[in-house]
Amino acid sequence: MNFNKGVKYFQVAQGVWGMRILFVNVYIIANRRGFPKGWVLVDAGVQGSANRIIAMAESIFGAGTKPSAIVLTHAHSDHTGGLEELLEHWHVPVYAHDLEAPYLTGKSSYPPADPTVGEGVMSLMSVFFRKKPLDIGNALHIIDMENGVPELPEWKVIHTPGHTPGHISLFLPLNTTLIAGDAFVTTKPESAIYALGNIKKMSGPPRYMTTDWAAAEESVRKLSDLQPRIAATGHGPVMRGRELQEQLKRLADDFRKLAVPNGGRYAEHPVYANDEGTQYIPPFKSTTKFKVGVSLLGAVAGFAVTRLLVK
Repeated sequence: MNFNKGVKYFQVAQGVWGMRILFVNVYIIANRRGFPKGWVLVDAGVQGSANRIIAMAESIFGAGTKPSAIVLTHAHSDHTGGLEELLEHWHVPVYAHDLEAPYLTGKSSYPPADPTVGEGVMSLMSVFFRKKPLDIGNALHIIDMENGVPELPEWKVIHTPGHTPGHISLFLPLNTTLIAGDAFVTTKPESAIYALGNIKKMSGPPRYMTTDWAAAEESVRKLSDLQPRIAATGHGPVMRGRELQEQLKRLADDFRKLAVPNGGRYAEHPVYANDEGTQYIPPFKSTTKFKVGVSLLGAVAGFAVTRLLVK
């Protein structure tokens, strides 16, 4: 762990660093010698992340540094919260998959979160996550999936849909380092205790925001087949070596049991989306378990407000 200039970040691999901001990770990749100089930011954290990301970059590369590009694994609000502020500061291209473009050009909103999947408070809180699109205009560059991101010549871009239609992961064959975004994660994202505590647990993509489980399963299988030795995900600590490979294979082999919720809006019927954005959303179905959870959350919120008022 590094604390340069009071900035806390961690090493993923040679030339790759990460920072945890609240419950989500962002990453910095530096190109090796012999390739175009510079570095790339992967994802942009929750709203209010910009200053911490800039401080991290400057603690590694020096004051006034800026990336050659920003690459988005996907455009959910916890991965793009600091993006607009960063673009005001840096003015660099932003790369994303074609199927994420509608959510970055103001064309389409994401499907709503599914708080009925249970497993923890984060699922219930997901209804408050931003689903409206950003509009970053001409800053957006569509990734050429055959040739990858020009600013990352050594890294392969892999389409890993399921969590979102245009979700991508990044893979460095040289040392089999994988930046997986939310295709799978290394904590239990539905649980506030796990997510905020950064407790390690191999898991599928966050249940409350995953809208195509069949595609998500295929994506995890695809990443497992790469046999990465290092995996850095959107949520949770870095996993390495045999632990990573064995647990990722287990997740791929038993995905329906380990990752897919027993019920919920998208468990059996996926969202349909194309390059125009979201086209079909299955109807919402409440459950007794969900109603109880909402009641408990309301009670906790009411207690907290009462405590504030009487102080």
